[in-house]
Amino acid sequence: MLDIQLEGLDNETRMKLLPREQEVVKELEQNGTIVDNFIKLDMSGIFIVMMATDSEDVHSKLSTLPYYPYMKISIIPVRVVNSVNQ
Repeated sequence: MLDIQLEGLDNETRMKLLPREQEVVKELEQNGTIVDNFIKLDMSGIFIVMMATDSEDVHSKLSTLPYYPYMKISIIPVRVVNSVNQ
């Protein structure tokens, strides 16, 4: 799980990059990399649940996002709990 804070991204740049950002997020969702995402109420960042093997894999996968240079990423490792096995 990722807690991402956007830093140094002015509104004009944000809006210019937004269409491509949304396209890439959708691609990552479709290929199973991003499981879910939640935009913070104050629009300062996003929480993302994603599949990755380690922090290097996280950065490699997210580096394709236009907002990536503005992301401060905190990684919170979690494991998937399958409700069938509980």
